[in-house]
Amino acid sequence: MSALPPRLKSVIWVQAFLRRCSGQGLYGAVLHKGAEEAGSIFVVINHLDGTYELLGPPPGPAIDENGDRRFARETSAPCDWPEARRKIDQKRKHDPDIWVVEIEDRTSLAGLTPE
Repeated sequence: MSALPPRLKSVIWVQAFLRRCSGQGLYGAVLHKGAEEAGSIFVVINHLDGTYELLGPPPGPAIDENGDRRFARETSAPCDWPEARRKIDQKRKHDPDIWVVEIEDRTSLAGLTPE
């Protein structure tokens, strides 16, 4: 059985993700800073048409065998901001150490592939 690769600190992953998105011409911002070491990361995709998608850690391991973060859809379809905000608030109430990052991407999910 092989050991999993070391996990990147959440703060480093968020910084790298925002830099990668910026390099692709996508604007992003941190809406809520979480625990720097191992806070769960949620990504809000703003499609700039009034719809949003929320991605978060999937059930089970948040990191795959290659050391990459895994994501799952928190909404079954694009939703409006009040619904996305309600889900974020529920997550923060349960765990105040989460990160919430918003990316503006009209056409996709900012390079993330939810399971």
